[in-house]
Amino acid sequence: MGKLEQIAAAGHVATHIFPHAGHIGKEQRGPLAGQRAATLWLTGLSGAGKSTLAYALERRLLAQGRLSCVLDGDNMRQHLNGDLGFSARDRQENIRRGAVVARLMNDAGMMVICAFISPLRSDREMARQIIGGDDFIEAYISTPCALCEERDPKGLYKKARAGLIPAFTGVSAPYEAPLAPALTLDTGTLSLEQACERLFQQLCPRFI
Repeated sequence: MGKLEQIAAAGHVATHIFPHAGHIGKEQRGPLAGQRAATLWLTGLSGAGKSTLAYALERRLLAQGRLSCVLDGDNMRQHLNGDLGFSARDRQENIRRGAVVARLMNDAGMMVICAFISPLRSDREMARQIIGGDDFIEAYISTPCALCEERDPKGLYKKARAGLIPAFTGVSAPYEAPLAPALTLDTGTLSLEQACERLFQQLCPRFI
């Protein structure tokens, strides 16, 4: 049973819903925006630089006249996903909702940059299935855990080491690195400008 079927079997999907198919999709909207929509999924440890890169890329795209939007994991948890905790099931649901929003934005013709730790390969594969393989670009922000912990911009590693945050990715919970990402970036060896440019070039083939 796949991840989507598991979610349905768990009672998250109503059985009496009948979606109404639209007549206009990303194929028609994309040319209006001068681009073919995609979701760039940035995965990596807390402190790896995902959000910083995502917002830098958004500014870079805007400067080029490209329509894009960032979905940041922490921001999502402040709003749409504010009802979710950090159990395995809630973490999966956090990724599922983010992927659904990204797909809706892709359908509207937008480039979407997702910055989620998303530590499990199975959850990232679920996101790929929701968004669609042709529109899902996985980028691994591979900054080593030791450097992420040294930065600790939010003070989370310190709290995790003190036992104040249970099941913290990279300390007391695993992170499963992508096996075949489209791009791998280490912000410990690349400047923000260099990493941002590599992400931008990854998207360039989608500009009409």
